[in-house]
Amino acid sequence: MQPPLVEMRGIRKAFPGVVANDGASLELRAGEVHALLGENGAGKTTLMNILAGLYRPDAGEIRIGGRIAEIRSPGQAIALGIGMVHQRFKLVQGFSVAENVTLGMREPRFLIARRPLEDAVGAFSREQGLPVDPRARIWQLSVGEQQRVEIVKALWRGAGVLIMDEPTAVLTPREVSDLFRVMREMAAAGKAIVFITHKLSEVMDIADRVTVMRHGRHAATVEKAGTSPGELASLMMGREHEAPACAAGTGGPGPLVLEALDLEAEGDRGERALRGLSLEIRAGEILGIAGVAGNGQRELAEAIAGLRRVSAGSIRVAGVEVANREPAHAIAAGVGYIPEDRLGTGLAVGMSVAENLIMKAYGGPELSSGPFLRRARILAWSRRLAEAFRVKTPSLDTPVASLSGGNAQRVLLARETASRPKLVVAAHPTRGLDVAATDHIHAILREQRQAGAAVLLISGDLDEIMALSDRIAVLYEGEILGVFPCAGADLERIGLMMGGVRTRGPA
Repeated sequence: MQPPLVEMRGIRKAFPGVVANDGASLELRAGEVHALLGENGAGKTTLMNILAGLYRPDAGEIRIGGRIAEIRSPGQAIALGIGMVHQRFKLVQGFSVAENVTLGMREPRFLIARRPLEDAVGAFSREQGLPVDPRARIWQLSVGEQQRVEIVKALWRGAGVLIMDEPTAVLTPREVSDLFRVMREMAAAGKAIVFITHKLSEVMDIADRVTVMRHGRHAATVEKAGTSPGELASLMMGREHEAPACAAGTGGPGPLVLEALDLEAEGDRGERALRGLSLEIRAGEILGIAGVAGNGQRELAEAIAGLRRVSAGSIRVAGVEVANREPAHAIAAGVGYIPEDRLGTGLAVGMSVAENLIMKAYGGPELSSGPFLRRARILAWSRRLAEAFRVKTPSLDTPVASLSGGNAQRVLLARETASRPKLVVAAHPTRGLDVAATDHIHAILREQRQAGAAVLLISGDLDEIMALSDRIAVLYEGEILGVFPCAGADLERIGLMMGGVRTRGPA
């Protein structure tokens, strides 16, 4: 057996409040497609960002060709023959393909002969099986063509190790087929290809070996020929994993609150994000959406909240159609929305705690008289909310930007639930929060269920979904593959569905 081309040993990387890699390891061989598999937050992308020089590890070592390597920047990684194609492409939209491919290189340095350079890039792209017009501007290209440019750029710089982060996420089936053909050809030419993914079917199609990561650590490395989707799903979730007891509501589900039928919607890059999605939630229940990030969760939440148009389908909240209406229409129908980006979308960070708390209520008679706001009432009302939701702030006039993540999230939940919504859409409500803040957010969501609200919980943490939900819906590539009662849910089956494997049996 040939020695590893790349060895990563004992890699640790921590960010404030989270350990992304905790003694992680990985071996890559020349001439293989190596799949890096794991749930959300397993540490896959962080580990590869370290290899690509974007992050520096807190501990551990990297060996390239048997020699210890300190990779302090992407430039050093490129010099060592390591290239990475990110989910969000690093291309200059107004530049041509040839300009992007050669941008930042030492040669040519000053006087650039444009036509010979374009001819050279065009010939090189064809040699690699990735033909693309070298004179085209990036903005003129499809997503698949832009990805080709990223790969050509890495190969032009001499990459012997090519890392591809979720490369099929926004490609058409034909583009995926073309990409896999190119990956196999590159591996046959002696390159090591790292394929970061969560799609089990694609792993079984393209990989030679598979490394599974769990909780920032190396869980296993297996030969593709000797494994199965079921075994990989078990490795992703942990054979020892025991789901927390489901905490179902005591009153039982009530009338239908949310009814989404045959939803179709596009993502930010024009890809199909929702594909005929249908689901329903009743009063007094929490429906948890299980799925790996990027499978339509954000588009679903935004469509319900009135922030994203749908191209087909219907969304009714308590019988009121809200699809393709303004956000104010969804609010009037009884939607409370906790977006995943609490500071960028959910809150006005430059405004005070009190101002954020009254954003949905300031026009009511309790807080205003005609066009004039009643400051004393606003402060009293905001103070009651802040105390009820345990918001720790020096003052109600304190800008939200200065609050901790947990306190900012409490402000958001207080505002969105103070109006007693019929439907609460909670997207990743505890992401980045400590244990105490997480427990309090969970308690608030349970209180909403007990008060008769329907709750749509979107989370990348399966434990959180199991702990809060009455039912669990598995979302994959914009489709609901199955809906299960939380009690007695088959975790292995859920894991397979999260990886895109359609299973049979009662939902």
